[in-house]
Amino acid sequence: MTDATDDEQIGTALPPTRRSWALIVLGIVAVAALAFAIGRFTAFGTVAEPAPNAADIGFARDMQVHHAQAVEMAMDIYRATDDDELRILSYDIATGQSAQKGEMYDWLAQWGEPQSGGPLMQWMSAADGHAHGADGAQQTDAELQEAMGMATPAQLDDLRAATGTTGDCLFLSLMTRHHQGAVQMVDAVLQLGSKQNVLHTAAAMKETQTAEIDAMASMQARLQCG
Repeated sequence: MTDATDDEQIGTALPPTRRSWALIVLGIVAVAALAFAIGRFTAFGTVAEPAPNAADIGFARDMQVHHAQAVEMAMDIYRATDDDELRILSYDIATGQSAQKGEMYDWLAQWGEPQSGGPLMQWMSAADGHAHGADGAQQTDAELQEAMGMATPAQLDDLRAATGTTGDCLFLSLMTRHHQGAVQMVDAVLQLGSKQNVLHTAAAMKETQTAEIDAMASMQARLQCG
């Protein structure tokens, strides 16, 4: 009897189900190899993305500061409120902005840029309607943070001390202003930024925070906030 070929040995050694899975795995490996090869060859014809400019870098730095306070406020009200809708919103803000903060940290690390540097909002000075950033060096960090829509230390203390509907309404007021400040920053980087991942994240950020501003207005009406 003549020796069977390798293909015949595989075919007789494996039951039908095993043979089917083997073919599927081989097909997946072949497709992956083809995709890899295409990616390697097409990469030679692509144009390198531009280096980050001052707006990309400034946005990544300043929005991390902005997001950090939003997460802090959201977690404070999440623990304090008895309102189910507000708990859901505050959880979404805390988790969503924590993830974005990490993403922006990673941008700066990849670009070889320090995580902080320069006055807040200075990068916004060239954007339409944002001339306030031009004299950023003459303002304190506290003044600049307030101009960004951030809460003051005294307001944060009041939020932590407030209870019930009073606390809920104070959070909604502070976070609405906070979101409005973020949207201004997003508008500036959409005008001035150069990196596609920055512009994509900023556009998504604007969509989310604009929707949350509307949701908070609805909650304020329901809670009859003054």
